[in-house]
Amino acid sequence: MIVISDGLKVNGSELVKGIQSGLGKAVPLSGGLAGDRDRFTETYVYANGNAKSGQLALIGLYGDLDIGHGSVGGWDEFGPVRTISASNGNVLEKIDDESALDLYKKYLGDEHSQKLPGSALLFPILVYPEGKKDEALVRTVLAVDEDKKTMTFAGDVPTGYCAQLMRANFDHIIDAAGEAAGIAKVDTGGRASFALLISCVGRKMILGQRTADEIESVQEKLGENTHQLGFYSYGEISPIVNIKDSCALHNQTMTITVISEKKAS
Repeated sequence: MIVISDGLKVNGSELVKGIQSGLGKAVPLSGGLAGDRDRFTETYVYANGNAKSGQLALIGLYGDLDIGHGSVGGWDEFGPVRTISASNGNVLEKIDDESALDLYKKYLGDEHSQKLPGSALLFPILVYPEGKKDEALVRTVLAVDEDKKTMTFAGDVPTGYCAQLMRANFDHIIDAAGEAAGIAKVDTGGRASFALLISCVGRKMILGQRTADEIESVQEKLGENTHQLGFYSYGEISPIVNIKDSCALHNQTMTITVISEKKAS
């Protein structure tokens, strides 16, 4: 199932859980949340003849298909590992018993703090259960509340999870796109295949004129017989590599779904 959702009026983690509750975890999901560059004003999804805010589109695929998934970020971690001490779904309230927004601003500095929430695309956070970093997910800020000193993320930031700030490295981000393609690649036997590429808006902001390098990195891995289509998002939906029947909302990744018809026997 390919999922395309509004990017601002949804908790992506709950969206994934909701769809899985209806389909079952054996049906893999991929897709993303619509983005609005760094404006965070309004996003639209086109479905059933209408493009509007707050809309969700699901595209079901069936048949004798080979499908591969890959989702990799490439961001560098920095600063100490901290603990989320208070949160409500995707709203982060406190880290290490300090105001989440105040602590975040301390790391960003005055220039980036004045440009929130747009500047937060450049500084996502890594969250994971204590002692289980292999289950880590990246989260991006969608909104901040200056009065309550809270931050709203695209997906859940559970209380008790570890949290660490992240920042960009050009080469690592580009290499990560190629890595995602390598994970998603399927053996087509030379036949044509299709790749859905969903990259975070924050990656585009960082790469700027080097955006094409990310696409070229993917093409090198998938080959000329794989046709690419995609968009920039506020969140990416994909199975978690190496965890069976899993799916989650990711942020700041290049998420790739490769689809190919199996060769007739």
